[in-house]
Amino acid sequence: MPVIPAPARPADVDDIHALRRALEDWMAERGVDQWPRGSLPRERVAAQVDAGEWWVVRDERGLAATIRLLWSDPDFWGGDDSPAVYVHGLMVARRRAGDGLGGALLDWAAARGRDAGAGLFRLDCRASNPALRRYYESQGFTAVGERDFGTHRNTLLQQPLLAAERAGS
Repeated sequence: MPVIPAPARPADVDDIHALRRALEDWMAERGVDQWPRGSLPRERVAAQVDAGEWWVVRDERGLAATIRLLWSDPDFWGGDDSPAVYVHGLMVARRRAGDGLGGALLDWAAARGRDAGAGLFRLDCRASNPALRRYYESQGFTAVGERDFGTHRNTLLQQPLLAAERAGS
């Protein structure tokens, strides 16, 4: 299912933040350790939207999914300056869970990375979230390390981005 997200606008900040909070609550209720409640303040979302990092997908019921793209990620990946595209904030509204929207957004992000000349596609998840790690691995990512944040550890995952003309060979 091809998907083309739109750049988030300031008017999207409240919806992005509300989706994040809903997913934080959903995870907390199920004992999933990924995003603690209240861990992404609205002000940070607003600053990231202003910086052009967020992309959104809407459907007839409103915000269906988001993805945040970065071209460097020193907070998680340190000083590694390999040309890469980084994903954070991949969120799919629960009403759309299981319909392939998350994978379609990852495909879109990979294409953006290839178009920009990035050789790597990177993301992370909490080391204590094996279900999300398995999902990312099913999407072609490989764990390449961990980052210790003191309160938790994150698994770092990546996949190579091949030029479109070489991908089939």
